[in-house]
Amino acid sequence: MAKKDKHVSETPATQWLKARGVSFSTHPYDYVDKGGTAESAKQLGWDEHAVIKTLVMQDDKAEPLIILMHGDKQVSTKNLARAIGAKSVEPCKPEVAQRHSGYLVGGTSPFGTRKDLPVYVEQSILALPAILINGGQRGYLVGIAPTVLTEVLGAKAVECAI
Repeated sequence: MAKKDKHVSETPATQWLKARGVSFSTHPYDYVDKGGTAESAKQLGWDEHAVIKTLVMQDDKAEPLIILMHGDKQVSTKNLARAIGAKSVEPCKPEVAQRHSGYLVGGTSPFGTRKDLPVYVEQSILALPAILINGGQRGYLVGIAPTVLTEVLGAKAVECAI
């Protein structure tokens, strides 16, 4: 079970959300290496479909981007490339993703990234009543309204889930 009393220090992601007046709930859990959204959903008692993963990818010109996807789905890189007008898209190596985002893999948040990266969100995420998404460190998710992704973060909706 998740530790309810676990204190999480402020992160660049939570600073970013606070600076923009976004209300969010905090959801610390015991990080498990390679546990992914299945582990966090299980510990927090959430449906994995509403636990959103933040993936750092790059296009054929090696330009980085972020795609936000349901925890229980995968990204069709072919469909994502088509949706953003690129020839191809592939995941970044962990050290490259960390360099672009400023976050450790497993703790990557779309908020407060080191560089301004284009952000894309799977269209169906926007229909959910609430989501959990990484709060900027391993073992820490924040609960927000999905509209924050498009209205505050500026994410563009795409259809690329498989």
